[in-house]
Amino acid sequence: MAKPMKNPPTYGVTSVDHALQLAVILQVEGPITVSEAAERLGVARSTAHRLLSTLVYRDFAVQNEDDRTYRAGPVLEVADRAQSDVTALRAAALGPLRTLVDTLDETANLTIRTGRTVRFIASVECSRALRVGNREGMVFPAHQVTGGLIALAALTDDELTALYAPAPADPAEERPDLPKLRAELRAVRQTGVALNVERSERGLVAVGRAVTDADGRTVAAVSVSMPSVRHSPDRLKEVVTALTTAAEAISAALADAH
Repeated sequence: MAKPMKNPPTYGVTSVDHALQLAVILQVEGPITVSEAAERLGVARSTAHRLLSTLVYRDFAVQNEDDRTYRAGPVLEVADRAQSDVTALRAAALGPLRTLVDTLDETANLTIRTGRTVRFIASVECSRALRVGNREGMVFPAHQVTGGLIALAALTDDELTALYAPAPADPAEERPDLPKLRAELRAVRQTGVALNVERSERGLVAVGRAVTDADGRTVAAVSVSMPSVRHSPDRLKEVVTALTTAAEAISAALADAH
């Protein structure tokens, strides 16, 4: 069952939100300076310094003594290779994502799959008052979101079966109907496009395409998310055309980087 669309809470504490944003940046992008943190959050350097110092105190961050930058601490550490891959993907994607938002004036995202889940590693919001918010750092079950369907479509039937081998402790929402999912993934393979109509969140529609590496393997997905009131079959062709351009640009940038 689709959940309500994720929006910032009206009672949100700004300092907590900023600290969580910094934690995500450290985990998925790598080291950051106080000045860079201040610029990303739109706050004073003194505020950024206090936030980073608090993350250090709680082991979410560590300060490098040589260059005074901050990196992910023990609580957030990820494998060096995974971090470098995410950094490369973000670097390749941010420009095309901004162009995609300029073209469609809808929020654009980049996602990667880890096991049965999908993480949003980059998100560029559009300028409309009614819009899908920034999803950066959020994690969803792979079979429920556009980027997840794109990633799962790159698996073989055997790989998909192994991925969703039943386990007693699995939450119900993480156990998809495999025959139905296989049929959906066949359609994604045939068209190269995944469509999420209020599948993950009520009031949200998303369309996605695959991002590939130099060997043609799916490594991420680029998607556009919009309120369902602005989605229509007539608009789908325009969205897919813009998505294709963005996916090709990101894939080309990844190939050039290697």
